[in-house]
Amino acid sequence: MSRAAARRREAAARLGLMAVPVAFFAAFFAYPVTAIVARGLKADGVWQFGRIGEVLAQSDIRQVLWFTTWQALVSTALTLLIALPGAYVFARFDFPGKQLLRAVVTVPFVLPTVVVGTAFMALVGRGGLLDELWGLRLDTTVWAILLAHVFFNYAVVVRTVGGLWGQLDPRQEEAARMLGASRFTAWRTVTLPALAPAVAAAALMVFLFTFTSFGVVQILGGPTFATLEVEIYRQTSEIFDLSTAAVLTMIQFVAVGAILALHAWTVRRRETALRLVDASGTARRPHGAGQWALLAGVFATVAVLLLLPLAVLVERSFGDAGLGHYRALTRDDGGVFLVAPIEAVGNSLRYAALATVIAMVIGTLASVALTRRDAGRLVRGFDALLMLPLGVSAVTVGFGFLIALDEPPLDLRSSWILVPLAQALVGVPFVVRTMLPVLRAVDVRLREAAAVLGASPWRVWREVDLPMVRRAVLVAAGFAFAVSLGEFGATVFIARPDNPTLPVAVARLLGRPGELNYGQAMALSTILMIVCAVALLLLERLRTDRSGEF
Repeated sequence: MSRAAARRREAAARLGLMAVPVAFFAAFFAYPVTAIVARGLKADGVWQFGRIGEVLAQSDIRQVLWFTTWQALVSTALTLLIALPGAYVFARFDFPGKQLLRAVVTVPFVLPTVVVGTAFMALVGRGGLLDELWGLRLDTTVWAILLAHVFFNYAVVVRTVGGLWGQLDPRQEEAARMLGASRFTAWRTVTLPALAPAVAAAALMVFLFTFTSFGVVQILGGPTFATLEVEIYRQTSEIFDLSTAAVLTMIQFVAVGAILALHAWTVRRRETALRLVDASGTARRPHGAGQWALLAGVFATVAVLLLLPLAVLVERSFGDAGLGHYRALTRDDGGVFLVAPIEAVGNSLRYAALATVIAMVIGTLASVALTRRDAGRLVRGFDALLMLPLGVSAVTVGFGFLIALDEPPLDLRSSWILVPLAQALVGVPFVVRTMLPVLRAVDVRLREAAAVLGASPWRVWREVDLPMVRRAVLVAAGFAFAVSLGEFGATVFIARPDNPTLPVAVARLLGRPGELNYGQAMALSTILMIVCAVALLLLERLRTDRSGEF
């Protein structure tokens, strides 16, 4: 077989691989979102686009839009300010316990946002640690939300920027200094331009996660603060104003689309930069008072910002009752749930396991289809489509499931399968982002040689790609499991009272008064945190490279 014929067959196989992910996203993402928007903006079969102007004219909606935007900007700036020193430390310093500390730093990112909100409520809320010690409460201020966002996104900056920083050859900066440049000038003219794409990519991801924040704001914001996502939930589930919710969903969709387009551009720039770096490893033991002080400062930041909220969460799960709150999880009081709260653990594990299988199948097929960097616009658009579930309102997706998936052949509204399907939508982007860089690193000449020798596309994948990406597959599965376990925005609509998930159970317990309900929420959050932390520690042992990048 000629090389040209092999490439044509590869292109045809790539399009075939795209068919399954496209069908999955069309049925379980595009269709439910379109259905809920149409339900809100259609009247007597006619689109009421004038409703958009009416909604935007409301002062309370404009306030929500303004708060959503500025808190995301401030959260992003604070995260970069606090996390960039950590990125430098992980990139350039070698010290005992570095691998463990890297895993600890990443734990908050895989925690469900409900647990993050609960941890900060235990730290800065009414009756929290700061309230007991100094009478200081932040749960009624925006600072609690901002700090929780930094807590959640710290690892995004450390691993994205630090991953590239660790691969930059420090001799380039040293050469600039030998030519007379000051330390700052050498860093500004040599290192910063090389880091800029990674910094921009990390900033855009942090902005995306904070712009669409739901669980953290729902718990810590109370009635005072609301992001677009929280307002969509309120308009949908409390006020039942679907037209307003539909308009807000469209606004968020447009904003997220713009963010993802910028992110895709920065990722392409970063991939180009990676061809120029020295990946042999540049970490050295700290020397001098300044470097040791920087390392100590990063340790202190991790301890106060990341570990303290989690430690307080664990402490509050015991409280004065010892193991009483954990024992109460095994009893069905007929109040919050139809079953004992502890059953949420088993439900979440089963749902997350199935969601991981679905996400791995869809994500692997998509990653193989996207392997070539020189793909056309159609394939690049497909890549952007896979990222949309990270930013489009999960609340809209969940409610759309109930509205749209109620007729054959997709009559699933009363089925338990809705929960893992919604969780898989969130897991697929993490699978693709984990596997795609590794697949693109495989020498294309190996695939071409196998194809020229007559190997089918499936055999090429099995014998060339799979042996090289086996560990990446395990890492992707771990991330998909962790994020599926913590999905809340969509699940809160579709999880049935007799089969609650852990995040839904935590939120419902926090929404009821009483010390026992509060203690049980803390206990369930601790269990969920431990499960996610164990999954993350296993992932850290399976990392496919030394960069530490996501």
